[in-house]
Amino acid sequence: MTEHEQWISGRVRGLMPSATLRINTLAKEYKAQGKPVLSFATGEPDFPTPLPIVEAAIKALQAGKTKYTPTPGIPELRAAIARRYQEKYGVLYDPDAVVVTIGGKQALYNLFQTILNPGDEVVFFSPYWVSYAEQIKLAGGVPVAVQTDLTTGFIPDPGLVASAITAQTKAILINSPNNPTGAVYPREVLQSLAELALKHDLLLISDEIYEDLVYTGVHTCLPTLALSGVKERTVVVSGVSKSFSMTGWRLGWAVGPEAIIKGMSDLQSHATSNAASVSQYAALAALTQDLPELANMAMTFQERREVMYDLLRAIPGLQVALPQGAFYLFVDLRGLPGFQNSETFCRDLLVEALVATVPGEAFGAPGHMRLSYATSRADIEEGCRRIAAFVEKIRGE
Repeated sequence: MTEHEQWISGRVRGLMPSATLRINTLAKEYKAQGKPVLSFATGEPDFPTPLPIVEAAIKALQAGKTKYTPTPGIPELRAAIARRYQEKYGVLYDPDAVVVTIGGKQALYNLFQTILNPGDEVVFFSPYWVSYAEQIKLAGGVPVAVQTDLTTGFIPDPGLVASAITAQTKAILINSPNNPTGAVYPREVLQSLAELALKHDLLLISDEIYEDLVYTGVHTCLPTLALSGVKERTVVVSGVSKSFSMTGWRLGWAVGPEAIIKGMSDLQSHATSNAASVSQYAALAALTQDLPELANMAMTFQERREVMYDLLRAIPGLQVALPQGAFYLFVDLRGLPGFQNSETFCRDLLVEALVATVPGEAFGAPGHMRLSYATSRADIEEGCRRIAAFVEKIRGE
Protein backbone atom coordinates (compact mmCIF):
# COMPACT_ATOMS: atom_id res chain seq x y z
CA MET A 1 0.00 0.00 0.00
CA THR A 2 1.49 3.34 -1.05
CA GLU A 3 1.61 6.47 1.06
CA HIS A 4 -1.82 7.76 2.11
CA GLU A 5 -3.68 4.81 0.57
CA GLN A 6 -4.66 3.70 4.05
CA TRP A 7 -7.06 6.65 4.06
CA ILE A 8 -8.95 5.35 1.03
CA SER A 9 -12.06 3.30 1.77
CA GLY A 10 -12.26 -0.29 0.61
CA ARG A 11 -15.26 0.43 -1.59
CA VAL A 12 -13.36 3.10 -3.53
CA ARG A 13 -10.15 1.06 -3.72
CA GLY A 14 -12.23 -1.69 -5.29
CA LEU A 15 -13.55 0.51 -8.08
CA MET A 16 -12.53 -0.04 -11.68
CA PRO A 17 -11.87 3.39 -13.25
CA SER A 18 -13.90 4.21 -16.35
CA ALA A 19 -11.98 2.69 -19.27
CA THR A 20 -13.67 4.98 -21.79
CA LEU A 21 -12.45 8.07 -19.96
CA ARG A 22 -9.00 6.57 -19.46
CA ILE A 23 -8.54 5.74 -23.14
CA ASN A 24 -9.90 9.11 -24.20
CA THR A 25 -7.47 10.87 -21.84
CA LEU A 26 -4.51 8.99 -23.30
CA ALA A 27 -5.66 9.79 -26.83
CA LYS A 28 -5.84 13.49 -25.94
CA GLU A 29 -2.32 13.33 -24.49
CA TYR A 30 -1.05 11.89 -27.76
CA LYS A 31 -2.87 14.63 -29.69
CA ALA A 32 -1.30 17.26 -27.44
CA GLN A 33 2.08 15.82 -28.43
CA GLY A 34 1.21 16.46 -32.07
CA LYS A 35 0.42 12.86 -32.97
CA PRO A 36 -2.40 12.36 -35.53
CA VAL A 37 -4.62 10.29 -33.25
CA LEU A 38 -8.07 9.26 -34.40
CA SER A 39 -10.37 8.54 -31.47
CA PHE A 40 -13.32 6.18 -31.67
CA ALA A 41 -13.37 5.92 -27.89
CA THR A 42 -15.63 8.71 -26.77
CA GLY A 43 -19.37 8.31 -26.29
CA GLU A 44 -20.65 11.72 -27.30
CA PRO A 45 -22.05 13.28 -30.46
CA ASP A 46 -19.57 15.38 -32.40
CA PHE A 47 -22.28 17.87 -33.38
CA PRO A 48 -22.63 21.24 -31.64
CA THR A 49 -25.57 21.78 -29.32
CA PRO A 50 -28.37 23.26 -31.48
CA LEU A 51 -28.22 27.05 -31.46
CA PRO A 52 -31.76 27.64 -30.06
CA ILE A 53 -30.76 25.69 -26.96
CA VAL A 54 -27.59 27.75 -26.53
CA GLU A 55 -29.56 30.95 -27.02
CA ALA A 56 -32.07 29.89 -24.37
CA ALA A 57 -29.21 29.30 -21.93
CA ILE A 58 -27.78 32.76 -22.68
CA LYS A 59 -31.18 34.35 -22.07
CA ALA A 60 -31.46 32.50 -18.76
CA LEU A 61 -28.06 33.83 -17.72
CA GLN A 62 -28.97 37.36 -18.74
CA ALA A 63 -32.23 37.09 -16.80
CA GLY A 64 -30.30 36.19 -13.65
CA LYS A 65 -31.50 32.60 -13.47
CA THR A 66 -28.27 31.55 -11.78
CA LYS A 67 -29.53 30.73 -8.28
CA TYR A 68 -30.33 27.49 -6.53
CA THR A 69 -33.40 25.72 -7.85
CA PRO A 70 -35.57 23.09 -6.14
CA THR A 71 -33.51 19.93 -5.72
CA PRO A 72 -35.60 17.81 -8.12
CA GLY A 73 -35.53 20.51 -10.79
CA ILE A 74 -37.42 23.62 -11.85
CA PRO A 75 -41.17 22.96 -12.10
CA GLU A 76 -41.29 23.92 -15.79
CA LEU A 77 -38.69 21.33 -16.73
CA ARG A 78 -40.23 18.55 -14.67
CA ALA A 79 -43.57 19.32 -16.33
CA ALA A 80 -41.93 19.31 -19.78
CA ILE A 81 -40.31 15.93 -19.12
CA ALA A 82 -43.63 14.47 -17.95
CA ARG A 83 -45.32 15.92 -21.04
CA ARG A 84 -42.62 14.37 -23.26
CA TYR A 85 -43.58 10.88 -22.09
CA GLN A 86 -47.25 11.58 -22.64
CA GLU A 87 -46.82 13.03 -26.14
CA LYS A 88 -44.07 10.69 -27.34
CA TYR A 89 -45.16 7.42 -25.74
CA GLY A 90 -48.66 7.92 -24.34
CA VAL A 91 -47.46 7.35 -20.76
CA LEU A 92 -48.90 9.65 -18.10
CA TYR A 93 -46.63 10.95 -15.34
CA ASP A 94 -47.19 13.67 -12.79
CA PRO A 95 -44.30 16.15 -12.53
CA ASP A 96 -43.79 14.80 -8.99
CA ALA A 97 -42.75 11.53 -10.64
CA VAL A 98 -39.74 13.29 -12.23
CA VAL A 99 -36.35 14.14 -10.74
CA VAL A 100 -33.77 16.13 -12.70
CA THR A 101 -30.17 15.06 -12.19
CA ILE A 102 -26.63 15.94 -13.21
CA GLY A 103 -26.67 13.67 -16.25
CA GLY A 104 -28.17 10.23 -16.64
CA LYS A 105 -25.20 8.82 -14.75
CA GLN A 106 -26.24 10.58 -11.53
CA ALA A 107 -29.82 9.42 -12.01
CA LEU A 108 -28.61 5.81 -12.04
CA TYR A 109 -26.25 6.37 -9.11
CA ASN A 110 -29.00 7.97 -7.02
CA LEU A 111 -31.40 5.20 -7.96
CA PHE A 112 -29.08 2.38 -6.88
CA GLN A 113 -28.33 4.19 -3.63
CA THR A 114 -32.05 4.60 -3.04
CA ILE A 115 -33.30 1.08 -3.76
CA LEU A 116 -30.45 -1.27 -2.80
CA ASN A 117 -29.69 -2.78 0.58
CA PRO A 118 -26.48 -4.76 1.19
CA GLY A 119 -26.58 -8.02 -0.74
CA ASP A 120 -29.42 -7.05 -3.08
CA GLU A 121 -28.79 -8.30 -6.62
CA VAL A 122 -29.35 -6.44 -9.87
CA VAL A 123 -29.57 -8.51 -13.05
CA PHE A 124 -28.37 -6.85 -16.25
CA PHE A 125 -26.81 -7.84 -19.56
CA SER A 126 -23.24 -8.24 -20.75
CA PRO A 127 -21.81 -6.44 -22.67
CA TYR A 128 -22.84 -3.56 -20.42
CA TRP A 129 -22.10 0.12 -19.91
CA VAL A 130 -18.94 0.47 -17.84
CA SER A 131 -20.49 2.13 -14.76
CA TYR A 132 -23.39 -0.26 -14.03
CA ALA A 133 -21.45 -2.83 -12.04
CA GLU A 134 -19.40 -0.25 -10.14
CA GLN A 135 -22.43 1.84 -9.19
CA ILE A 136 -24.29 -1.24 -7.98
CA LYS A 137 -21.33 -2.29 -5.84
CA LEU A 138 -20.99 1.23 -4.39
CA ALA A 139 -24.58 0.93 -3.20
CA GLY A 140 -23.81 -2.36 -1.46
CA GLY A 141 -25.51 -4.39 -4.16
CA VAL A 142 -24.35 -7.37 -6.17
CA PRO A 143 -24.11 -7.06 -9.97
CA VAL A 144 -25.30 -10.15 -11.84
CA ALA A 145 -24.43 -10.05 -15.55
CA VAL A 146 -26.29 -12.31 -17.98
CA GLN A 147 -24.30 -12.91 -21.15
CA THR A 148 -25.45 -11.99 -24.65
CA ASP A 149 -23.42 -12.47 -27.82
CA LEU A 150 -23.01 -11.48 -31.43
CA THR A 151 -24.79 -14.58 -32.78
CA THR A 152 -28.12 -13.24 -31.48
CA GLY A 153 -27.35 -9.58 -32.12
CA PHE A 154 -26.66 -9.14 -28.39
CA ILE A 155 -30.36 -9.58 -27.56
CA PRO A 156 -30.90 -11.10 -24.09
CA ASP A 157 -32.38 -14.56 -23.63
CA PRO A 158 -35.24 -14.33 -21.08
CA GLY A 159 -34.63 -17.97 -20.18
CA LEU A 160 -31.10 -17.16 -19.01
CA VAL A 161 -32.45 -14.17 -17.10
CA ALA A 162 -34.97 -16.41 -15.33
CA SER A 163 -32.12 -18.72 -14.29
CA ALA A 164 -30.17 -15.76 -12.85
CA ILE A 165 -32.98 -14.58 -10.58
CA THR A 166 -32.62 -15.54 -6.91
CA ALA A 167 -34.28 -14.66 -3.63
CA GLN A 168 -31.82 -11.75 -3.38
CA THR A 169 -32.69 -10.22 -6.77
CA LYS A 170 -34.11 -6.70 -6.43
CA ALA A 171 -34.21 -5.41 -9.99
CA ILE A 172 -33.65 -6.09 -13.68
CA LEU A 173 -31.68 -3.38 -15.48
CA ILE A 174 -32.30 -2.89 -19.21
CA ASN A 175 -30.38 -0.65 -21.60
CA SER A 176 -31.95 -0.34 -25.06
CA PRO A 177 -30.69 1.05 -27.40
CA ASN A 178 -27.60 -0.49 -25.90
CA ASN A 179 -24.15 0.82 -25.10
CA PRO A 180 -21.77 -0.74 -26.19
CA THR A 181 -23.47 -2.99 -28.77
CA GLY A 182 -26.08 -0.75 -30.40
CA ALA A 183 -28.69 -3.50 -29.95
CA VAL A 184 -32.35 -2.45 -29.80
CA TYR A 185 -34.35 -4.99 -27.85
CA PRO A 186 -37.54 -6.26 -29.56
CA ARG A 187 -40.80 -5.51 -27.81
CA GLU A 188 -41.51 -9.21 -27.27
CA VAL A 189 -38.20 -9.65 -25.42
CA LEU A 190 -38.94 -6.66 -23.22
CA GLN A 191 -42.40 -8.13 -22.60
CA SER A 192 -40.83 -11.39 -21.40
CA LEU A 193 -38.43 -9.52 -19.09
CA ALA A 194 -41.31 -7.51 -17.67
CA GLU A 195 -43.27 -10.71 -17.05
CA LEU A 196 -40.32 -12.02 -15.04
CA ALA A 197 -40.29 -8.82 -12.98
CA LEU A 198 -44.00 -9.20 -12.26
CA LYS A 199 -43.65 -12.88 -11.42
CA HIS A 200 -40.80 -12.30 -8.95
CA ASP A 201 -41.92 -8.88 -7.67
CA LEU A 202 -38.85 -7.06 -9.02
CA LEU A 203 -38.18 -3.48 -10.01
CA LEU A 204 -37.45 -2.65 -13.63
CA ILE A 205 -34.80 -0.06 -14.48
CA SER A 206 -34.78 1.12 -18.09
CA ASP A 207 -31.81 3.18 -19.25
CA GLU A 208 -33.15 4.84 -22.40
CA ILE A 209 -30.50 7.54 -22.89
CA TYR A 210 -30.18 6.61 -26.62
CA GLU A 211 -33.96 6.46 -27.20
CA ASP A 212 -33.93 8.88 -30.16
CA LEU A 213 -31.03 7.21 -31.99
CA VAL A 214 -32.66 4.15 -33.54
CA TYR A 215 -32.00 3.19 -37.19
CA THR A 216 -33.50 -0.29 -37.43
CA GLY A 217 -36.61 -1.37 -35.61
CA VAL A 218 -38.49 0.73 -33.05
CA HIS A 219 -37.56 1.89 -29.58
CA THR A 220 -39.93 0.64 -26.90
CA CYS A 221 -40.31 2.81 -23.82
CA LEU A 222 -40.67 0.15 -21.14
CA PRO A 223 -43.77 1.54 -19.35
CA THR A 224 -45.72 1.30 -22.62
CA LEU A 225 -45.84 -2.50 -22.36
CA ALA A 226 -49.43 -3.73 -22.12
CA LEU A 227 -48.94 -5.50 -18.80
CA SER A 228 -50.75 -4.41 -15.67
CA GLY A 229 -48.32 -3.20 -13.02
CA VAL A 230 -45.28 -2.63 -15.26
CA LYS A 231 -45.37 1.16 -15.12
CA GLU A 232 -45.77 1.06 -11.33
CA ARG A 233 -42.50 -0.87 -10.91
CA THR A 234 -40.42 0.81 -13.63
CA VAL A 235 -37.93 3.66 -13.34
CA VAL A 236 -36.92 5.16 -16.69
CA VAL A 237 -33.62 7.04 -16.93
CA SER A 238 -32.81 9.37 -19.81
CA GLY A 239 -31.52 12.85 -20.55
CA VAL A 240 -30.44 15.35 -23.17
CA SER A 241 -26.81 14.25 -23.58
CA LYS A 242 -27.09 12.00 -26.62
CA SER A 243 -30.35 12.98 -28.33
CA PHE A 244 -29.65 16.72 -28.20
CA SER A 245 -25.83 16.69 -28.30
CA MET A 246 -25.61 18.20 -24.81
CA THR A 247 -23.12 15.94 -23.04
CA GLY A 248 -21.27 18.79 -21.33
CA TRP A 249 -24.45 20.37 -20.01
CA ARG A 250 -24.80 17.40 -17.60
CA LEU A 251 -28.56 17.13 -17.50
CA GLY A 252 -30.51 13.91 -17.06
CA TRP A 253 -33.61 12.65 -15.31
CA ALA A 254 -35.50 9.72 -13.90
CA VAL A 255 -39.25 9.11 -14.02
CA GLY A 256 -41.03 6.45 -12.03
CA PRO A 257 -42.90 5.60 -8.85
CA GLU A 258 -43.17 8.78 -6.77
CA ALA A 259 -41.85 7.17 -3.57
CA ILE A 260 -38.63 6.12 -5.35
CA ILE A 261 -38.31 9.50 -7.10
CA LYS A 262 -38.74 11.28 -3.76
CA GLY A 263 -36.06 9.08 -2.22
CA MET A 264 -33.69 9.93 -5.07
CA SER A 265 -34.42 13.64 -4.61
CA ASP A 266 -33.87 13.42 -0.84
CA LEU A 267 -30.52 11.74 -1.44
CA GLN A 268 -29.58 14.34 -4.02
CA SER A 269 -30.39 17.13 -1.55
CA HIS A 270 -27.48 15.93 0.59
CA ALA A 271 -25.11 15.27 -2.31
CA THR A 272 -25.21 17.79 -5.15
CA SER A 273 -28.51 19.62 -4.62
CA ASN A 274 -29.96 20.76 -7.93
CA ALA A 275 -28.57 20.34 -11.42
CA ALA A 276 -27.07 23.57 -12.77
CA SER A 277 -29.81 26.15 -13.25
CA VAL A 278 -28.65 27.24 -16.69
CA SER A 279 -28.51 23.61 -17.89
CA GLN A 280 -32.09 23.14 -16.75
CA TYR A 281 -33.28 26.11 -18.79
CA ALA A 282 -31.30 24.83 -21.77
CA ALA A 283 -32.94 21.41 -21.41
CA LEU A 284 -36.34 23.08 -21.17
CA ALA A 285 -35.68 24.70 -24.53
CA ALA A 286 -34.52 21.38 -25.97
CA LEU A 287 -37.77 19.69 -24.96
CA THR A 288 -40.13 22.44 -26.00
CA GLN A 289 -38.77 23.65 -29.36
CA ASP A 290 -38.80 22.24 -32.87
CA LEU A 291 -35.19 21.39 -33.69
CA PRO A 292 -34.72 20.11 -37.27
CA GLU A 293 -30.98 19.68 -36.58
CA LEU A 294 -31.77 16.55 -34.57
CA ALA A 295 -33.17 14.64 -37.54
CA ASN A 296 -30.09 15.54 -39.55
CA MET A 297 -27.84 14.34 -36.74
CA ALA A 298 -29.61 10.98 -36.56
CA MET A 299 -29.48 10.56 -40.36
CA THR A 300 -25.75 11.32 -40.37
CA PHE A 301 -25.14 8.76 -37.63
CA GLN A 302 -27.01 6.16 -39.68
CA GLU A 303 -24.87 6.87 -42.74
CA ARG A 304 -21.67 6.67 -40.70
CA ARG A 305 -22.85 3.41 -39.12
CA GLU A 306 -23.15 1.78 -42.52
CA VAL A 307 -19.75 3.05 -43.67
CA MET A 308 -17.93 1.83 -40.56
CA TYR A 309 -19.77 -1.50 -40.56
CA ASP A 310 -18.88 -2.22 -44.19
CA LEU A 311 -15.23 -1.29 -43.69
CA LEU A 312 -14.77 -3.31 -40.49
CA ARG A 313 -16.50 -6.47 -41.65
CA ALA A 314 -14.20 -6.49 -44.70
CA ILE A 315 -11.18 -6.95 -42.41
CA PRO A 316 -10.27 -10.66 -42.11
CA GLY A 317 -10.59 -11.98 -38.57
CA LEU A 318 -13.03 -9.33 -37.31
CA GLN A 319 -16.68 -10.12 -36.65
CA VAL A 320 -19.23 -7.35 -36.22
CA ALA A 321 -23.02 -7.08 -36.06
CA LEU A 322 -24.84 -4.15 -37.66
CA PRO A 323 -26.02 -2.02 -34.69
CA GLN A 324 -29.65 -0.94 -34.63
CA GLY A 325 -29.21 2.17 -32.50
CA ALA A 326 -26.89 4.41 -30.44
CA PHE A 327 -23.58 5.18 -32.20
CA TYR A 328 -21.28 2.22 -31.50
CA LEU A 329 -20.04 -0.94 -33.17
CA PHE A 330 -18.93 -3.81 -30.99
CA VAL A 331 -16.29 -5.93 -32.69
CA ASP A 332 -15.33 -9.52 -31.88
CA LEU A 333 -11.53 -9.82 -32.12
CA ARG A 334 -11.17 -13.46 -31.16
CA GLY A 335 -10.82 -14.65 -34.77
CA LEU A 336 -7.49 -12.88 -35.17
CA PRO A 337 -4.42 -15.16 -35.31
CA GLY A 338 -2.43 -15.17 -32.09
CA PHE A 339 -5.04 -13.01 -30.37
CA GLN A 340 -4.30 -12.59 -26.64
CA ASN A 341 -6.76 -10.11 -25.15
CA SER A 342 -8.54 -6.94 -26.17
CA GLU A 343 -6.71 -4.79 -23.60
CA THR A 344 -3.43 -5.57 -25.34
CA PHE A 345 -4.93 -5.23 -28.81
CA CYS A 346 -6.45 -1.80 -28.11
CA ARG A 347 -3.29 -0.56 -26.41
CA ASP A 348 -1.11 -1.63 -29.34
CA LEU A 349 -3.61 -0.21 -31.82
CA LEU A 350 -3.36 3.18 -30.12
CA VAL A 351 0.43 3.13 -29.74
CA GLU A 352 1.24 1.78 -33.21
CA ALA A 353 -1.64 2.95 -35.41
CA LEU A 354 -2.78 5.96 -33.37
CA VAL A 355 -6.39 4.74 -33.27
CA ALA A 356 -8.20 4.91 -29.93
CA THR A 357 -10.87 2.30 -29.16
CA VAL A 358 -12.19 0.81 -25.91
CA PRO A 359 -11.36 -2.80 -24.97
CA GLY A 360 -14.21 -5.20 -24.29
CA GLU A 361 -13.01 -5.99 -20.76
CA ALA A 362 -14.45 -2.62 -19.72
CA PHE A 363 -17.90 -3.84 -20.79
CA GLY A 364 -17.69 -7.32 -19.30
CA ALA A 365 -16.93 -8.80 -22.72
CA PRO A 366 -13.26 -9.76 -23.10
CA GLY A 367 -12.15 -10.38 -26.67
CA HIS A 368 -14.06 -7.43 -28.11
CA MET A 369 -13.60 -3.71 -28.69
CA ARG A 370 -16.02 -0.81 -28.97
CA LEU A 371 -15.77 1.87 -31.63
CA SER A 372 -17.88 5.02 -31.73
CA TYR A 373 -18.94 6.44 -35.08
CA ALA A 374 -19.73 9.81 -33.51
CA THR A 375 -16.98 11.32 -35.63
CA SER A 376 -16.50 12.43 -39.21
CA ARG A 377 -16.78 10.09 -42.19
CA ALA A 378 -13.24 11.02 -43.21
CA ASP A 379 -11.93 9.95 -39.79
CA ILE A 380 -13.96 6.74 -39.96
CA GLU A 381 -12.49 5.84 -43.34
CA GLU A 382 -8.91 6.69 -42.33
CA GLY A 383 -9.28 4.99 -38.95
CA CYS A 384 -10.61 1.78 -40.49
CA ARG A 385 -7.75 1.87 -43.03
CA ARG A 386 -5.29 2.04 -40.13
CA ILE A 387 -7.07 -0.80 -38.32
CA ALA A 388 -6.95 -2.93 -41.48
CA ALA A 389 -3.22 -2.25 -41.86
CA PHE A 390 -2.62 -3.06 -38.19
CA VAL A 391 -4.54 -6.34 -38.47
CA GLU A 392 -2.70 -7.23 -41.68
CA LYS A 393 0.59 -6.71 -39.84
CA ILE A 394 -0.59 -9.03 -37.05
CA ARG A 395 -1.65 -11.69 -39.54
CA GLY A 396 1.73 -11.50 -41.26
CA GLU A 397 3.79 -11.89 -38.10
